[in-house]
Amino acid sequence: MKKTGLFSNLKSDFPASIVVFFVALPLCLGIALASGAPLFSGLIAGIVGGVVVGALSGSNIGVSGPAAGLAAIVLTSIGALGGFENFLVAVVLGGIIQLIFGLLRAGVIGYYFPSSVIKGMLTGIGIIIILKQIPHFFGYDADPEGDFAFLQVDGQNTFSEIFQAVNFIQPGSALIGLIGLAILILWEKVLSKKGKIFQLIQGPVVAVVVGIIFYVLTKSNDSLSIASSHLVSVPVPEDFSSFMAQFTIPNFAAITNTEVWVVAFTIALVASLETLLCVEATDKLDPHKNVTPTNRELLAQGTGNIISGLIGGLPITQVIVRSSANIQSGGQTKMSAIIHGLFLLVSVILIPNLLNMIPLSVLAAILLVVGFKLAKPALFKSMYELGWKQFVPFVVTVLGIIFTDLLVGIGLGLLVGIIVILFKSYQNSHFLHKEGEDVDDGKIKMTLAEEVTFFNKGAILKELDRLPEDSFLELDVTNTKYLDNDVIEILDDFVVKAEERNISIKLLSNKGEVVNPKSYHDFFVSKRGKRRAS
Repeated sequence: MKKTGLFSNLKSDFPASIVVFFVALPLCLGIALASGAPLFSGLIAGIVGGVVVGALSGSNIGVSGPAAGLAAIVLTSIGALGGFENFLVAVVLGGIIQLIFGLLRAGVIGYYFPSSVIKGMLTGIGIIIILKQIPHFFGYDADPEGDFAFLQVDGQNTFSEIFQAVNFIQPGSALIGLIGLAILILWEKVLSKKGKIFQLIQGPVVAVVVGIIFYVLTKSNDSLSIASSHLVSVPVPEDFSSFMAQFTIPNFAAITNTEVWVVAFTIALVASLETLLCVEATDKLDPHKNVTPTNRELLAQGTGNIISGLIGGLPITQVIVRSSANIQSGGQTKMSAIIHGLFLLVSVILIPNLLNMIPLSVLAAILLVVGFKLAKPALFKSMYELGWKQFVPFVVTVLGIIFTDLLVGIGLGLLVGIIVILFKSYQNSHFLHKEGEDVDDGKIKMTLAEEVTFFNKGAILKELDRLPEDSFLELDVTNTKYLDNDVIEILDDFVVKAEERNISIKLLSNKGEVVNPKSYHDFFVSKRGKRRAS
């Protein structure tokens, strides 16, 4: 079984936290810049998201911080409310509203997003990361990091920015970007398999160190030197008092302003929705298939936003870019998120000048790898093979994210997904019958009804998660005519948890009985994507 203690996986969590730190650093600064807020406010949000939310969250691998999806709201709200101090009041109130959401158990909403939309979200974010990082990779940094919207704050759009970058390639940035990308690929494909030292020291760390050395060695070279505008730009305080002056206190006199409350509700709703979407997506990426308690996540996020707002930070959500980087780097427990937050805090205090020697193109190379892993071409093929009911919402979500923004893309995909489900016309509300809980013999029987859709995900996840260790589950699908792909994926994901918790499963169907099936997908879905539950 997997070790679950907070400090039992430090050999995995510590290297992963360093990678997440390097991913989070430019995003914290870039999102603050795109939001029209002080740069330090982005770092505050990253620190609080890592340390506070990381400690309170029930997610093992989710990482929180300032979110690109809130940048436009922050930018307009600061101006509308008459200053950053007034806006911080809305952040604090938004956090309180999120606490209320959590107490009202509104986190259950997160279970009602179909798998095709979540996969489309992950793929769309992967593609948009790649597209947005191409200009930075070649040294064109007109648009700040963290601006993931199609229409950018610099007046360009995602694709025109790439064409524009062709005319402004910086040789030094491009060269060290290519070197960094080569190091990352070499480390992952070759060196990581050669010895434990190459697993302990992550490729992104080596790429960043080489980037700093390159910057120092080429300072006096006219053709390869990297200008400060193409480096990380952490605020450098002169002394302790100037460091403390970077923290901003909310102007609570503005609490009577109705516009402040409108912004607070907007922040709470958008931040909660983005968090719940990210939780669902992160759980899907989690190799151990843990199920994050969504109501606890809302309570953690609300607490984080209250603290962030009180000391001058941007609003916080769980963020898929950082979370996926954490998973890809081998993070196992919440210590990875916490340590990355501590790294942000210590580094901006002790080594801001060293951080400001990191070329943005090297960090772009790291994000390019993260993006590619999220948007592997093979996923398009597998979604197509599942049939049009899965493929259409998936593609609509991907295109919506690329050509609008995250929430609009998700909304479009969800709308199409609901239409598809209504088209399928499910009527049976009694989808699950459970027996054996009142008898202490370790045997439990679950019987699924004729039609089971993604609307039943939350209840099925809950029932599976409640199964005790060393138990025996009899899953009866003999009467099931339609089994949604989302439910099949839940069962496939549970295979890992069942092995870890020593749970045996007997699957009953009109085709026969199977004990501990390795793939429910292979059992239920034909090559044409047609369910054959019975």
